[in-house]
Parts: sequence; structure tokens; C-alpha cells
Amino acid sequence: MKCTSVEDLERIRNAGNQSISPDRIKISVGTATCGLATGAGQVYDAIVREVGKRGLDYIIARTGCLGFCQKEPLVEIYQPGLPRVIYQSVNTKMVPELVAAVTSGTISNEWALCLRSLDGEARPQRNGVPLIEDVPFFSKQVKVVMRNCGLIDPDNIAEYIARGGYFALQQVLSGMSPDEVIETVTKSGLRGRGGAGFPTGTKWGFARCAPGYEKFVICNADEGDPGAYMDRSILEGDPHAVLEGMIIGAYAIGACKGYIYIRDEYPLAVERFSKAVSAAREHGLLGRSIMGSDFNFDVYISKGAGAFVCGEETSLIASIEGRSGEPRQRPPFPAQSGLWNKPTNINNVETWASVSAIIRRGADWYSGIGTDTSKGTKVFSIVGQVKNTGLVEVPMGLTLREMVFDIGGGVFEERKFKAVQTGGPSGGCIPEYLLDLPVDYEKLTEAGAIMGSGGMIVMDDRTCMVDVARYFLDFLSEESCGKCVACREGIERLLQILENICAGKGREGDIELLGELAQGVKDFSLCALGGTAPNPVLTTLRYFREEYEAHIKHKKCPAKVCTALIEYSIDKEKCNGCGACLKLCPTGAIHGEIKQLHEIDVSKCIKCGVCLETCKFDAVLVS
Repeated sequence: MKCTSVEDLERIRNAGNQSISPDRIKISVGTATCGLATGAGQVYDAIVREVGKRGLDYIIARTGCLGFCQKEPLVEIYQPGLPRVIYQSVNTKMVPELVAAVTSGTISNEWALCLRSLDGEARPQRNGVPLIEDVPFFSKQVKVVMRNCGLIDPDNIAEYIARGGYFALQQVLSGMSPDEVIETVTKSGLRGRGGAGFPTGTKWGFARCAPGYEKFVICNADEGDPGAYMDRSILEGDPHAVLEGMIIGAYAIGACKGYIYIRDEYPLAVERFSKAVSAAREHGLLGRSIMGSDFNFDVYISKGAGAFVCGEETSLIASIEGRSGEPRQRPPFPAQSGLWNKPTNINNVETWASVSAIIRRGADWYSGIGTDTSKGTKVFSIVGQVKNTGLVEVPMGLTLREMVFDIGGGVFEERKFKAVQTGGPSGGCIPEYLLDLPVDYEKLTEAGAIMGSGGMIVMDDRTCMVDVARYFLDFLSEESCGKCVACREGIERLLQILENICAGKGREGDIELLGELAQGVKDFSLCALGGTAPNPVLTTLRYFREEYEAHIKHKKCPAKVCTALIEYSIDKEKCNGCGACLKLCPTGAIHGEIKQLHEIDVSKCIKCGVCLETCKFDAVLVS
């Protein structure tokens, strides 16, 4: 049905509420990419078969990612009048017992992660299973952007509307001028969530004031940071939130057309956003005369080929236009001359997904979250050597310690924390003594890092920080478009020096040369890729200089990672001559009789580490 009034939305809301909380048992499976990668598709199929075999009248549904990716696949059971039960790490072998428990009205405590309820539902108190707000991973989170992820069916527009979706759009079209919308977003303090954090309302204002009849809005979903997948999960779990934000933004600046730029490696995100666009058009929420108004706006999908540099807005624009994804000199900025030389506003997925919540709940509500200069919430992906990996949405200003240890559960295998990289490959490595640093734009910049898109990689004491800098510079050298000399030649030269240091060929003066060259690349690069690329080098030099000195002066890698600077040997006291390492050594470097001491011929050893991994007696030493 076409929506032309708030009454129309209310009718759909009622249907959506019935879908979210039906009058019979409903089983929902998280089928975002993280869930599918761990077998959620097979679990979904197994549940369908089991329910069918038993002749049960259950609803089987799909949802997006709840965020706790470490525990996927996640399955939620809803029974009318009872709290919702979320089960963790579900596999196909568990399905028969799980369905049997649901049918009998009991909970499989061994598999239950937590309980939760929506407004108006029964208070969750059953069998000692914790409430979702008492689970450490969730306890400090505040869901704004991810408010619907892992709850609604992303392909069901009625469920989105049941959660308040498109009421912000109706509010805007029925009683707010474009300037009032921009003023609300400005007052909220929302800053761009994809990079340096430019104030969103100010950016919108520039585009609105730019002359010209034809204007565009763009959603930047070109998420290329290793370990970052916030944008993908939002698009897979709640695509209408992004779409509604784009429609409101288009109304505010006077745009007639919008594009979302999604990398082709995100097929599920493309599929679900495409369905959201089609559903919005069918309901009169997108296209001509939106909700019966005189406002016309439509959205189109442009798929990128995976070039990291296309995360930079002028490169992204070039790619949409069909040109090579290379940045251009600014000014003019896209707000004055962007897509096809028309005024264009670009924000990323997370920024657009915040807009409708701000309109509905007010600027004061949003600005009351976070810090004085960094308002609202931010979604982070926590990955690396941490116990609980996944997506977390927290108020700005939470400390790194809270992120890593309270939410993340601490370092994996109880190893010693060493550093956390924030902001993706162009971010900085922050050491242990700065764990109490509040996470906001200014504090991270002071520490030499950046917020970026929100990637957070935790490293333990087995990490070589020189090698980390080398790894990220290797990635960035491959992704540089090569247009400007500072980036093209500077990153490559930085990488050469780092490779030499890791190979034991470092020389006196290399540390000083790295610092000077990195600063030059930072100062003279054309776009943000080159401007931030030296951050891994500068921060590791700043906080872990002693590791560089050990590599150069003593030809040693303290973390025992750089193969050219380590040597394998066998502990005479621990070796029992079992022969396991000897059998698997690919070069025959290990010799010795069974039940006799084994030895390693260093001239043949290629330092592959197979012996270290194989030995069950800790007899292999690395020095």
C-alpha cells in the first residue's frame, strides 16, 4: 500500500508488530555474513526441516547481526507471554534438542546466551539465564545505529516501520522546513562517522546553500579497512535505516537523486539494500511525490570494484561517473561541485543510519550522549587477540580499557596486552599505558591515531610492532592510486625501509629517516589515504621505538616474529626424542634418533615454525 499519512504508517506498524511478536512461537536466525560464515544458513534449513517434521505451526525468520559475532550462529526463540531467549554457537546437531525444548516450554541453559524483551513484553527472569544488559559484551552498549540489527527481518519493511521507521520522514515532510532539519542535525552534534568526523549539519548546510537545481546525496559504503565490517552489517541488518536517513538528507539539501556506493564484495548487503529500495518505492516512501508530498527523490546502487582509495569521496565520485577512482584537488569541495559537477553531499552508512533517530527523539537527546566535542554513539569492530570479537556500539568517550577488557573480555589466552590499532590501516597503534584514553575524535588524534571507520585491532605481546607497521604500509602501497608523488613514492620508500629493518638489514639513521619521510608523506599527499598512511609508522616510532632499535642495533626481534632475526633450537632438558618435529620438518633440518635428543641444523632451517607448533613438550626454543 502507498503511505500518504501517519495513519497509513500506523496500519503498517500494527502489521509489523504482529510480525515481530506474533501469537505463536517464532524462531529467528541471524543470517548476516558473520552468521552465514559459521553455518547459520545450514542451521536455518535444519530448523525448517525439524519444525516441518514435527508438524509444528512455528514461524521461522531471518534477522541481521546482533553484534556478538564470536557467538554466531545466534538463534532467538520467541514464545508469546515469555521473554525472548537468545542461543549461542548453534549448530545443526543441536537443532532437534533445541526445537524439543521450545515445544516443551523449557530453556536449554547450556546453550542460552541471554534473555531480552521489547517494550511491553514480559520481564525476562527465567532459570538463571542472564538478561542481555547483564552480559558484559552488551552491558555498556547504547544502540542507536544498530537498534534494529539482530531483531527485525531486514527484508520486511513492516517490521522496520513497527520499530518507528519512516515516522521521522513523515515528521519532516509534514512539518519541518529543510533549514529546520539541518538545524536539528547541527544541534545534535552528529559528526561524520567514516573518517575525520566533520560536523554533519555543517556539511549539509554547505550543499543546501550551493547554487543549482540538481543536487545529489551519496552513501559511502566502500568499507575497505581490514577487520572493519560495521557498514556491511548495518546494511545487512537494517537497510531501511540508511535509506530513510538518505531521504531526509536529500529533502534537507534539495537533492533529487541519491547513490549508494557499495563494494561488490558485499553481495548480501547489495541484495538487502536493493530489496529495501524496492519496498520503499512500493509504499510511496521513495520516488515521486513521497508520502503524498511534492518531494521527489530516488536512490540507485553503484557497485565498486574494491579499490581502497574509493573510500575517499572525490575518488568515489569519479568511480560512480565511470572514471578511474582517483582523488582530485580540493577546492572545489563536493558540496559545491561533486557528482557530474553538481552540488553533492556524501556521508557514510553509520552517519545516515543515525539521522532518523535524531529527528524522532530530538537533538538534545542525541547530544546528551558522548563527550563535549564528540556526541552520540560509535560502532566499532573489535577483532584480533581479544576474547570477544564482534561489533559494539558505545557512547563516545568510553575508554580503550573498557572496550578491550570490559566488552572484549581481555586478551585471548590471557596473554599480555601490547597495543590496539584504531582507525584501520591508516590508524595508529596505541600502547598499554594509554588504555585509559577516552575514545573520541580529539583524544585519538592527540595520541597519533584516528577514529576512521571504527576498526579496532587488539594485539598481544607476540606482536612485532615494526612488522605491524610494515604490514599496513604494504597494504597501503598496493592501494595507493599513484596520482601524487608524495603518496606513490613516499609510501613505497617507507615500506622498503621497514622491510629492510625486518630482514635484519636496518642501518643507523633509519629511524630518523622514517620519521622525516613519514611526516613529508603526511603533509604533502593529495588525499586522506596518503595523509594518514604514515600513522602506523609514526605511532610505532613514538611508542615502540625500542623495538626499532633492537631490530637495527642488535639484530633481534623482541617479539620473535621477524624470521631473519630469530633462530630455532631444541631444549636438551625437555626433548624426549619423540620424532614428531623431525617427521614434519620440510627441509630435513632436524635430525636425531628416536628417544634421543634431536638437533636443528640452522643452515637448513627455513624458520617455518612447524617444529614449534608440533612439539607437545615445549622443547623447541625461539631466540
